[in-house]
Amino acid sequence: MTDDQSTAPASPTRLTRLDHVDLRSVAVGPMDNNAYLLTCRTTGAQVLVDAAADSDRLLALVREGSGSARLDLVVTTHSHHDHVGALEDMVGVTGATTAAGAEDAEAISVPTRQRLHAGEHLVAGTIDLEVVPLRGHTPGSVALVLVEPDEVSEPDAVAGRTHIFSGDSLFPGGVGNTNHDPERFAQLLGDVEEKIFARFRDDTVIHPGHGAPTTLGAERPHLDEWRSRRW
Repeated sequence: MTDDQSTAPASPTRLTRLDHVDLRSVAVGPMDNNAYLLTCRTTGAQVLVDAAADSDRLLALVREGSGSARLDLVVTTHSHHDHVGALEDMVGVTGATTAAGAEDAEAISVPTRQRLHAGEHLVAGTIDLEVVPLRGHTPGSVALVLVEPDEVSEPDAVAGRTHIFSGDSLFPGGVGNTNHDPERFAQLLGDVEEKIFARFRDDTVIHPGHGAPTTLGAERPHLDEWRSRRW
């Protein structure tokens, strides 16, 4: 199984052990796309966020979480080609269900079985991901919100802490590309402020589509700067 978009070596797997859930991430392909694998340690259920670029590396990632290569669901944060390059292969090999924002589904070549809307929850074992639309980078971009339990036992876990898989809508240092369109920028920044910064506490971890994780506390002081520079 190969993918012609994979022309750069993948990064090593990064593993974070949350309460009940293992979070693995890897950067793949020429654009260093982050792919995230969530594994429920209780049931073995697995969810992949963004099947980007390198199907061989992503299948290996899935097998790191499940020796049988079990994959219940692939969620696509948005329709851009670098985030779906391995989607057809991953679905073909694993039989996983596909999900994406309703407004982006038609732009994804692999059929989307579940079209996502605000407030819906994707559940696989103990994995519970809330869907939060962040419009502007694409019309149907979605973020996925995972909240750790109020009582935790694992060393890497923090009671009640939130993890947000933001695709290309929110990065360390700013929001995603809106092609210098003021309406799209205003929409994206407005959604990010209202649905993310106004709602979640500063230790919330942002897992972006490219680059290193950040926290809302690290980014919050720069919101006015983002607004002024318009990107």
